[in-house]
Amino acid sequence: MIIDDSFYMNLAIDEAWKYQLLAYPNPAVGSAVVKAGRLLCVEVHKEAGSPHAEVLALKEAFLKSNPKSSLQNLETSHEIHDFLIKNHNGYFNDCEVYVTLEPCAHVGRTPSCAYLLSILKPKRVIIATIDPNPEASGGYGKLKEKNIEVVLGVAKQKATDLLYPFIKWQQNNFKFFKMAMRLNGSIDGGYITSKESLKYVHQIRDKLDLLVIGGNTVRTDSPTLDSRLVNGKAPDIKILSMKKEFDRTIPLFNIKNRNVEIIDNIKKINNKSFIMIEGGYSLLKEVINEIDMLLVFVSSSMKNGLNAEHFYHDFEFIHTNNIGQDTLFWLKI
Repeated sequence: MIIDDSFYMNLAIDEAWKYQLLAYPNPAVGSAVVKAGRLLCVEVHKEAGSPHAEVLALKEAFLKSNPKSSLQNLETSHEIHDFLIKNHNGYFNDCEVYVTLEPCAHVGRTPSCAYLLSILKPKRVIIATIDPNPEASGGYGKLKEKNIEVVLGVAKQKATDLLYPFIKWQQNNFKFFKMAMRLNGSIDGGYITSKESLKYVHQIRDKLDLLVIGGNTVRTDSPTLDSRLVNGKAPDIKILSMKKEFDRTIPLFNIKNRNVEIIDNIKKINNKSFIMIEGGYSLLKEVINEIDMLLVFVSSSMKNGLNAEHFYHDFEFIHTNNIGQDTLFWLKI
C-alpha cells in the first residue's frame, strides 16, 4: 500500500494553524497517526505545559481500538507517557506517526516525545522539520539510534512557515498586527467578525506580553481589550499616540494588575517577546516596518465605510483557515 506522506503531513500542518500562537512560548505543532493505511487521528499541541501533539495523537490512536481503556481519563503528559509505555503491546508497530516538528529529545515540563516513540516503535516516524531550539532538538537522531525508520523534510517549507512566530520570539521577539475587515474591505461601524473569531482573539490576548493600540481607537471605541471570553488576563497596554489626553474613566484604564502606558514611538515596545498590535489601516501604515506578520480576519458581510482602496504593501501569503463564518489570512511581512 502506497502512503501519501505529504497528504497526512499537510493535515497535521493545517490543524496546527488553528491553534497558532496559543501554545506560546511553545511552537504550534500538529501530529497524525496512520495505522495500516487508515487515518486514526490528527492532534495539536494546544497549550504550553500540556501534552505535545504526538502524545495526544498516540493517545487518540490507541483509544480508537481500545475505547474503554482507562487511558481516556488521563490528561497529563506524564500519565499518558507512562500508560502507553506499559500497555502498548506492540499496537503502534504498524503505524506511521506524522509530526510537523522533530519530537523533543529533552525532559522539561513534559517528558521526551522521542523517548516515548523509541519505546513504542512505530513502523515509521515522518518529520517535517528539525527543531530550531537546540535545547529540545535531537529527537531525529535518537529515533534513528533505535532503528526506527525516520523520514525527514516532508512539507518542510509549510512546516517552517508554521514555525515562523516561534523562530522570531526565540531570536528576539514576535510582533504582529491584527485587524478585521468585511468582504469589501470596510473596517468601521462596530463589531465585524463572528463570535468564534472574537474568542480566538481573546485566547491570543491571554498569552500576550503586550498589546499595542492607537490613540484614535481609544478615543472612538472606549475599548476594554481584555480576555473575558476565555476568563483570561487583561494584557498590558501601550497606546501609540502623540496626544496624551484620554478619558481615564473608560474600562481600558481601570482593570487591576494591568499596566497602561502612552508612547509616541513604536520602537519603545521591543523589550517584550510576544506583541500584538490591533488597529486599522492608519495604524498599520504607521507600524508596517516594525511588524513580522499581519493577521486579517475577513467576515462575509459587506458595509460601506473606511476601506483599503489606497493601501498596498508587499506581503507574503502563507496560510488561511476558517474561523466560524470568517476567514483568517496569515501574511508575512
